[in-house]
Amino acid sequence: MDLDRATLQVEDLDVAVGGFLLRGIDLELARGEYFVLLGPTGAGKTILLETIAGLHVPRGGRIVLEGRELTGLPPEERSIGLVYQDYALFPHLSLGENLAFGLRSRRLGRSAILKRVEALADLLGIGGLLQRHPSELSGGEAQRGALARALAVAPRLLLLDEPLSALDPQTRHSLQRELARVHRELGTTTLHVTHDFEEAVSLGERIGVMRDGEILQVGSAHEVFRLPATAFVAEFVGAQNIFSGDVRSERDRAVFTGEGLEMVVVTDRRGPAHAAIRPEEILVSREPVRSSARNVLFGTISELVDRGVLVYVFVEGAAAFSAAVTRPAAEQMGLAIGRTVYLAFKASAVHVF
Repeated sequence: MDLDRATLQVEDLDVAVGGFLLRGIDLELARGEYFVLLGPTGAGKTILLETIAGLHVPRGGRIVLEGRELTGLPPEERSIGLVYQDYALFPHLSLGENLAFGLRSRRLGRSAILKRVEALADLLGIGGLLQRHPSELSGGEAQRGALARALAVAPRLLLLDEPLSALDPQTRHSLQRELARVHRELGTTTLHVTHDFEEAVSLGERIGVMRDGEILQVGSAHEVFRLPATAFVAEFVGAQNIFSGDVRSERDRAVFTGEGLEMVVVTDRRGPAHAAIRPEEILVSREPVRSSARNVLFGTISELVDRGVLVYVFVEGAAAFSAAVTRPAAEQMGLAIGRTVYLAFKASAVHVF
């Protein structure tokens, strides 16, 4: 990234909290970017946010925001907003008083504070709730309030720690759209951490994947989900079909061999490698497949998992595969455990790394 465009620069950050370590974290966010950091529980996502916010003192490394080093500064001098998944509104204050809390320390006049509070409340659809206390708010209303409070002081960086995970699915999807809209309108540089793939794809201009205190890969949604850099990333983002083996040249093509498989692939790599195929890239048929796909396999259905819109078909053959089909397609083909099916996928659908 062009450092002149970078709002946030985290350089070689090392942090120890209890027995957990963040090691050698390097991360850059462009001005106005919405960046999503994915990772399982215990990956260190919250510790990273809290360190950027000034709640933990790093053992080494630097944190720079808009050219100003923050590493040794207390939280109140960093111009950073932090929103947790549990809202963290002050229970003894009304929603309006919560939103005004940070503004009062800036010695703004009462009318200026009221104007700012009302503008943000209207932006987030909670303008009629300012007299209520947190105990009188729904989860979605409370989270909108927490977001408005963080934005009230016009932070240079907004940190969101699993902000949607405590909400029911309908409210979560609604607030997800609100986050995208508010970001378009305000343009606040945002670092959002989650374990939810849908959030990451819907909101992130770029996505990072974190595990055990390290960031393993950063890129666009396409790069992370379709071109994972490691076996863990491939598994975590749902590739499901991941194999170890070798790639060799055979006439004018590359062939991956391993774990009972032989597949035509598209890669310049030769030698030891992994191969990953996403379930939705695999065509399932009860009859021999007639298509341009270079790879055709067959096996027996061992399990069917209904995920609503999609049905995941687990097939045992030369190797174990999972494929995704729509529910109508599964019903039309009469898919059932014990039945033989054919699997087909293009050479370009196999990601080799």
